[in-house]
Amino acid sequence: MRVISYHTQPNGLRIETSEGTLQLVAYTASIVRVRYTWEPPPPARESLMIVAQPVPGVVYRVLETPRTLVFITSAIEIQIQKETAAFVYRDRQGRVLTREPERGGKTLTPTPVFRSIFDETTVRADVQSSDGARVKVEGVKQVLDRQAYHTRLEFVWSEGEALYGLGSHEEGFLNLRGTHQDLYQENLKAVVPMLVSTNGYGILLDCYSLMTFHDDEQGSFLWSDIQDELDFYFLYGPEFDQIIQIFRFLTGKVPMLPQWVFGYLQSKERYRSQEELLAVVKEYRRRQIPLDGIVLDWHSWPGDLWGQKSLDPERFPRLAAMIEELHRLGARLMVSIWPTMRNHGPNHREMLEHGFLLGDQATYNAFDEQARALYWKQANEGFFSQGVDAWWCDCTEPFEADWTGETRPESEERRRINTEEAKKYLDPQYINAYSLQHSRGIYEGQRLSTSSKRVVNLTRSAYAGQQRYGTITWSGDISAKWQTLKQQIAAGINFCVTGLPYWTADIGAFFVGKKDLWFWDGDFPEGCEDLGYREFYVRFFQYGAFLPLFRSHGTDTPREVWRFGEPGSRFYDTLVTFIRLRYHLLPYLYSLAARVTQEDYTMLRALAFDFRQDPRVYNIADQYLFGPAFLVNPVTEPMYYLPGSQPLPPRSQTRQVYLPAGSDWYDFWTGRRFSGAQTVEADAPLEILPLFVRAGSIVPFGPAIQSSAEASRNSALQLRIYQGQDATFTLYEDEGDTYHYEDGAFSTIALHWDDAQQRLHIGERQGAYASMLVTRMFSLLVVSEQQGTGVESSSIGAREIIYDGDPLIVEMSGELK
Repeated sequence: MRVISYHTQPNGLRIETSEGTLQLVAYTASIVRVRYTWEPPPPARESLMIVAQPVPGVVYRVLETPRTLVFITSAIEIQIQKETAAFVYRDRQGRVLTREPERGGKTLTPTPVFRSIFDETTVRADVQSSDGARVKVEGVKQVLDRQAYHTRLEFVWSEGEALYGLGSHEEGFLNLRGTHQDLYQENLKAVVPMLVSTNGYGILLDCYSLMTFHDDEQGSFLWSDIQDELDFYFLYGPEFDQIIQIFRFLTGKVPMLPQWVFGYLQSKERYRSQEELLAVVKEYRRRQIPLDGIVLDWHSWPGDLWGQKSLDPERFPRLAAMIEELHRLGARLMVSIWPTMRNHGPNHREMLEHGFLLGDQATYNAFDEQARALYWKQANEGFFSQGVDAWWCDCTEPFEADWTGETRPESEERRRINTEEAKKYLDPQYINAYSLQHSRGIYEGQRLSTSSKRVVNLTRSAYAGQQRYGTITWSGDISAKWQTLKQQIAAGINFCVTGLPYWTADIGAFFVGKKDLWFWDGDFPEGCEDLGYREFYVRFFQYGAFLPLFRSHGTDTPREVWRFGEPGSRFYDTLVTFIRLRYHLLPYLYSLAARVTQEDYTMLRALAFDFRQDPRVYNIADQYLFGPAFLVNPVTEPMYYLPGSQPLPPRSQTRQVYLPAGSDWYDFWTGRRFSGAQTVEADAPLEILPLFVRAGSIVPFGPAIQSSAEASRNSALQLRIYQGQDATFTLYEDEGDTYHYEDGAFSTIALHWDDAQQRLHIGERQGAYASMLVTRMFSLLVVSEQQGTGVESSSIGAREIIYDGDPLIVEMSGELK
């Protein structure tokens, strides 16, 4: 592909080549969109992920040499070889960020696109899988619809460069170098077509079809199945936080989730009646174990009316009264809803009558605006208007072909059968976008209905742009194995590095036992009666306490805390301790959530976010940062029991932890201080999750409470100061569950620790909201081995001050100023 001519345009460069047209458009100095097509560039189609337009007046210039064109902004330059149109991406200091092969790296291969015809010869049969009701459709005709392209974008990644992202996948890869990944939506796979490099850049593909990533024997490239053109964005940071900020500029900001979402949510498969569900919440209150939500799983609908968005009146006779009682108890209700409907219930009939179902006549067409509106109308009438607080949008990749059989299909076969099944019903160019559009309908519907309750949507799939719709993604129906727990850590890190900030997993794993199905493959058939599972569950629970959403869920065995023992037993007491720790950290978490919304922050952080200059962190797949302060190091192997309550021989109750360079670190449990750039053996008995806090941190540590509602009524707050460097933290507060913050109804208090002077500066409170506590009692603690450690929020050794909104300077060794 040779460059023939080029033309400058208001925001970029158009290049005519011997094999089509290239366009480079500078959205900002740090964002360049690249489009490549054989035909004259088509009219700009509406992107489902991109919401930004090029910023007017971005300054760029084009430098021509005998062999190259160089597209230059104030942040980056892209060198284009005239002979091959190969790109080399550099920063303005001339450092190569990445490049394409010298022969060129952009390939289009024409391919036909087919669509399905469903007519009188089509045969539909109801089937029931472990993942819900499905309709098997046979006799579908395929006709040619149009021509499109397979695309291939090749790179020559540099030695030592690490790549992260692409979403949440079960294999447990962290650094994607040397790996292969299939990118299609499925249970255990949540796709986001975004790569982030430790060289300081990101690649975002504006594509919704099947894709694959390769850095293996086949080469180093991103391939897509169906596109009108190759269309991608090059994002320059260089820091990961800057790359994520750019991603959200392009694809949308993250709205605030309500404060209660950051508490503890109890779930299982499933609570079968109103009486059982209320009894569980009351038992948490009786035991004084904090709780903020309970989840109602599938089969809550009447009889066999699959997907009906109303409850069975025999088992749940008074929904509004039940929710009112839950709210009185300080708990919220999340309800499972499905995109599929069967057996001619009212919702199903209404969708049929309007022609809003796809070819299986069971799944609503989330790509149709009117169908989305009707789906929301049904959800509103059946649930939201009755007081339901949150949505669990299950099975948002509604077409599957592999969730059956004793033998797990090979990855290539899984890719083929699953994508072929999706292509029966969806345009092949858009099979990865169903969850994005489904989430859009829920968000837009609820926002039109009220501003007093924030959208919460727990969903099993994801896509770039979905973060703007109040979503949290979970990793799917995983099985209870120690290796799975370890793999989940990398899955969550790679998901959040794409720019979608809220991710979680089923604490304890969904499948606990084993059946003659490849995916139902847990190691603990005796469930919570098995001491081996109790140990596994506690370790998963400790990890879950440091995820954006803290939620236990699964089948095969109950999940409530008292199923694992009684007060005084190690398992029970440890579970309760970590729930209480989560609530002590609620002011920290909610302030981070505000940073996610206001500053495009990321809460669950790969180590490279903060320590990109330390290459030793690049391949550490079982440690991560939780906000700016905490280094989380889950235990992912048994120390006490094997399955079947079989005791293990005595072994070391420690795990190795690498402490990144550039900071000192405090053991959260003991206050002992360590230097960075070293690996330590951290104590890890059952009661302890190895947890370190970065020197130069301020951690707001709340009082003991039973639900997040109590936080807004309690004026006491401990501020733990981890000295060794200057530190800052902004304490954020608002009403907790309205959209009034969008109009400025919130407050912030800036905290700054001057390490050299041993002074804490507490800034003037900025802003206000209706229910704001005007006066606060701050308890200030400089953490050491003698004070400020562990879960108990004792104020021994603290400086107590009253804060009324005016600035203060506190000399930690002297007097108040």
